[in-house]
Amino acid sequence: MTLAEQQQYRLGVVYVACSALAWSSSGLFVRSIHADLMTILFCRGIVSGLGVFALFFYLERGRGWRILRTMRWPSLAATVFSTASMISGIGSIYYTSVADAMVIYATVPFVTAGVAYVFIRERPSMATLVASAVALLGVIVMLSGEAGGSGGWLGKVLAGVMTLTVAGLAVVMRQHRNVPMLPAMALSAWLCSFITFWFASPMMVSGHDLGLIIAFGIIQNAMGLSLYTFGSRLIPAADATLLTSLEVPLTPLWVWMFLAERPSQATLIGGPIVLAALFGHILLEVRRNRAVEPAQVL
Repeated sequence: MTLAEQQQYRLGVVYVACSALAWSSSGLFVRSIHADLMTILFCRGIVSGLGVFALFFYLERGRGWRILRTMRWPSLAATVFSTASMISGIGSIYYTSVADAMVIYATVPFVTAGVAYVFIRERPSMATLVASAVALLGVIVMLSGEAGGSGGWLGKVLAGVMTLTVAGLAVVMRQHRNVPMLPAMALSAWLCSFITFWFASPMMVSGHDLGLIIAFGIIQNAMGLSLYTFGSRLIPAADATLLTSLEVPLTPLWVWMFLAERPSQATLIGGPIVLAALFGHILLEVRRNRAVEPAQVL
């Protein structure tokens, strides 16, 4: 690797790590905003959509409108899956503990492998199957805790919906690699606002909450996507996946540190099992990819 390539790699690592840091702020925002869930989703969607579309047109310059006109059903599917994951994801944090929601969400790579096998016949590796079994064990341990623990079952069900819809989005993007990601994400934010508009009370939001919701949309979503978009172009996909997975432990860590939201005992046992499966699987993929690259050069 040349000096210029090393500098690019380091810059990419910083960008993607910062994107994970931005995404991990979701728990802090949801816990700090006192508005109801539908109002949070409605206002955040408007702000997020504007921010992501601004990034899209900045990157594409004059090609932006042409790309939008060429969007077809895969883009629509990605938009719907993203909208569903947005509503269920924020809802899961709203209705259960942040730690419980993120432990369930950490199983996304393994659920994606299952969905990919069912719908596009992409066979998972033995390592993925073993890691999936370990992650499932961790989730079972977490769910076996007291029903009246730190979070409700509605939030856990929503976390499961988020996991399934993110997996569906990943499979659509994998099967149709030409799907423009940014406009689909922006449209999904506005679709989220359209769906929740009928149940929201934006006129009842305080100035303090409105400021937090705007920051939620800009920092957690638009800035996170921007940093990831720039950084993922500079580093291998496996490295980017590993870095963005930092969102999983960081999200509950922030609410534990700053808002004293302590995970239940069952989550403290099951969570590390899921994280070990997640990071072990990703590290194995990173090592395998780096072992293949020199062979390809030779």
